[in-house]
Amino acid sequence: MCGRYTLTQSGEAIAAAFDLADVPTVSPRYNIAPTQPAAVVRAGEADREFTYLYWGLIPSWSKDPSIGARLINARSETVTEKPSFRAAFKRRRCLIVADGFYEWQRLPKRKQPYYFQLVDRQPFALAGLWEHWETGNGDVIDSCTILTTVANAVLEPVHDRMPVVLPPDTYDLWLDPQIQQPDRLLPLLRPYPAEAMQSYPVSLKVNSPKNDTAECIQPLDQSTEAETEPVNTPENSR
Repeated sequence: MCGRYTLTQSGEAIAAAFDLADVPTVSPRYNIAPTQPAAVVRAGEADREFTYLYWGLIPSWSKDPSIGARLINARSETVTEKPSFRAAFKRRRCLIVADGFYEWQRLPKRKQPYYFQLVDRQPFALAGLWEHWETGNGDVIDSCTILTTVANAVLEPVHDRMPVVLPPDTYDLWLDPQIQQPDRLLPLLRPYPAEAMQSYPVSLKVNSPKNDTAECIQPLDQSTEAETEPVNTPENSR
């Protein structure tokens, strides 16, 4: 599962990491939450396109866009079978641009948030799907979801699921809409190597999407906040 993540890198760093023709305009985000804009890279007419999509996939056939709030994640094991995701899996795959994500560990009396990132702290891609939704009166929403898989050894003590992190050498394959064979795509949806990741506990400030500052990613022992805030962790559709 993946219910919150970060993107704090500069436009220049993102352009370099994703081989973009233009440097995108970005602002640091420390607590991106469902139903908010998510920075993605998808296949454009000529080059890769950087854009923002609504986080929470709205199937093209849905009559109610509110369904997106329940479809923020898609399980890799069933993505080719679920009506909400299977068409997007074939033709509309994208890269969710991130540089870290959060997960919550269940403790006896509360949940403790942890922050996960690559050891080199560089931006990376979460495997995503996107959809185009519109109504007869002209309302249009392009939306996305994040694919999840079983946890690696870094995630496992905290949670049994993790978002799919794609290695850079798989980006072209994942983005190519002409490639639709599950036997070529499903092998990409595996846990990221644990030795390339690191994690640490963070403040309960991340529990509220209203908090979107660098304090969210500070290691817990550097936080001055008393750990007494009520838990309000994100609910996910898996």
